[in-house]
Amino acid sequence: MSRKLTLDFLKTEAASGLILAGSALVAILLANSPWRESYFAFVQAPFTLQAGGFEETKSVLKWTKDGLMAVFFFVVGLEIKYEILKGELSNPRKLAMPVFAAVGGMAAPALVFLAFNLGEGGHPNGWPIPTATDIAFALAALAIAAPKAPAALRVFLLTLAIADDLGAVMLIAILFTSEINLPALAGAVTGLGFMVWIGRWKQIPPLLFAAAFLVVWAFTLKSGVNTSLAGVAAALTVPIKPRRDGEEGVLKHYMEALHPYVAYGILPFFAFVAAGFSFSAFPAEGIFAPLPLGIAMGLLLGKPIGVFGAAALASALKLGQRPSGSTWTQLLGVSMLCGVGFTMSLFIGGLAFHEPATASEVQLGVVAGSVLSVLAGVLTLKLAGRARPAQ
Repeated sequence: MSRKLTLDFLKTEAASGLILAGSALVAILLANSPWRESYFAFVQAPFTLQAGGFEETKSVLKWTKDGLMAVFFFVVGLEIKYEILKGELSNPRKLAMPVFAAVGGMAAPALVFLAFNLGEGGHPNGWPIPTATDIAFALAALAIAAPKAPAALRVFLLTLAIADDLGAVMLIAILFTSEINLPALAGAVTGLGFMVWIGRWKQIPPLLFAAAFLVVWAFTLKSGVNTSLAGVAAALTVPIKPRRDGEEGVLKHYMEALHPYVAYGILPFFAFVAAGFSFSAFPAEGIFAPLPLGIAMGLLLGKPIGVFGAAALASALKLGQRPSGSTWTQLLGVSMLCGVGFTMSLFIGGLAFHEPATASEVQLGVVAGSVLSVLAGVLTLKLAGRARPAQ
């Protein structure tokens, strides 16, 4: 990204992380308060959306996952495309280290999770849950723990998280696509083709582009393919070049316009409806049941082992360089913050498990692992800040 766009993005993400944390806390408190019945009634309340021949009834939670989060993934798609064409992911030397770290940060948590869930009572199909990183939470924790951290370290975390998001989208496409409705899928593909066509116009009417995205989303919802993929695919049709000299690019314009609504509205609302769980719903083993323990340990241990280990390997093989101005201890602290899976882990967990009791275990594991990762990362970064920087 350009320096200004990167700094604005980091500032928005950091503030969003604090709002996300507050939304999740309120949800958990309500779910274990005298108002818990009202909270769960709201989350599960049916809502019908009808327009012409389109009609669907889903709960508030389901609509948030299938509807609002599609907009979130649209913005993720815009960020991925911008980074690949214009930003950090376009520079092979800058790209190597965070991409190596992202791959390691997805593989190691999955292996740690499986170590706890391959035996009796385990849920091995939940292995993708701890592979994700919540960029908003991680950047907010970094801003609090190390406000004077080198800018390169923040960009490293941002780039790693974007590569991680791309990996998560690929996992969703491969693992969580249900039975395919081919006519509906054909409608979605046709809609994407239309978006590519209008993307070549000198001036794209914003309402027309939004309407086309809604059509693609509706067909995707009916097709059985997860709507997160519709968001990413639609984003890839947005042209990056400006229409006239002196103007900012169309993609950059959409990204800057939508990002605050996603960061301050959609993601906090998703946290509110998805993070609430009742302590009474847990099994007797609580956090030590295979599913929540595997998720928590995958985030707390697997993420830093994978991210830091892959970064160190890339450096040793001279395939990448440590973020300039940073120390290995700071990089370890950032690797720990990558264990904050929160939003993405809850989203993937909701796709993997639908039973209320199992969903509560997923929520417990994600929240526990994310909180412990924040504490470990913040402590490590604080200690690194007191130490003398490596030369």
